[in-house]
Amino acid sequence: MATSTAFDPFSQSFTLLLRDGTPFNVTLFELDEFILYSVQISINFAAQLGACLLLLIVLLLLAKPDKRRSPIFTINAVALILNFIRTLLQCLYFTGPFNKVYAYFAVDYSMVSPPYYANQVATTVLTWVLLVCVELSLLLQVRVVCVTVRRAYQHLILAFSVLIAGLAISFRLALCVENSKSILSLESPIPLQWLASATNITTSISICWFCVVFIIKLGFALDQRKKLGVGSFGPMQIIFIMGCQTLIIPAIFSIIHYFVDLPDMDANVLTLVTIFLPLSSLWASASLDYRKKSSAKPIFHGKLLGSYGTATTGPLVGGKFLIGPLSPSETATSRSSQSPPPSPSNAHDQGIHLDLEAQKMAELGFRHEGK
Repeated sequence: MATSTAFDPFSQSFTLLLRDGTPFNVTLFELDEFILYSVQISINFAAQLGACLLLLIVLLLLAKPDKRRSPIFTINAVALILNFIRTLLQCLYFTGPFNKVYAYFAVDYSMVSPPYYANQVATTVLTWVLLVCVELSLLLQVRVVCVTVRRAYQHLILAFSVLIAGLAISFRLALCVENSKSILSLESPIPLQWLASATNITTSISICWFCVVFIIKLGFALDQRKKLGVGSFGPMQIIFIMGCQTLIIPAIFSIIHYFVDLPDMDANVLTLVTIFLPLSSLWASASLDYRKKSSAKPIFHGKLLGSYGTATTGPLVGGKFLIGPLSPSETATSRSSQSPPPSPSNAHDQGIHLDLEAQKMAELGFRHEGK
């Protein structure tokens, strides 16, 4: 029996014809790569779509009516809606006529109708608008965490933040315009690779800058709380944790995109930030409400139990009870029995004041009840 020559059935090729009858070959390897890429990137965008839809439902259900009127809630909700539409249009692209086998290998998109071109242009525009919403949300967050910083430093940080955000938005806008032109003219997007890379880099720098501000400012505040012996888990710790996540996870995805051959890893960066920002808002808001309720002491026979036992409680304002005397006679008798009011110089009371400052910061950020 003669020895058969080496034959690899997985590297076979087949012939296709162009519209004018010109033949061209396609290998099974190229076809497998095309199918694998389409499946992987469709799963990627479908997962982002599902995550945004789920978090949007949770945000609408759990957010209180008074907080739905805040700018931070509006921006986060709009960002989730925009990202949902963006990922939906991406899924439509990979299941539409642009991604047919013949159209891809023959570079023949004559059967693609104008609405599919409009969908792709809308995707690039929505990506830019989404970045604008993310940058605005991050600017508001920086304004919140810098509310207790010296005015000169606060203006400097905000000015630099606006500069970095504007740089990222400008590169994304340039990519949006050029990419839209290449879609409508059916030109190869390869010449735009440098612009896409620069856009990804500036976006990553922007996210890292904002989150470094969060980490430095809030990390310093947490260190002060630890030294003062205030070990409760409040809004500042929550913002700190979510700031770390917003810094590390999107940065990892934007960096490994250059080293790992996975479809559109950089597309996850905006989605992750879009998801983490409202998630941290919900978490901090829920913790703040719990701390307000737990800080209210029980009332017995119209009196507030505690060190100030001769006072009544008025309406709840800003998480604190307005305290007034029961009567002039009780006030006079209580002055001799009460201990002197605590001094702010006491370490424990400093921790309480710092904790109230944290609550105020959370209220400014998530309820916008400040300057």
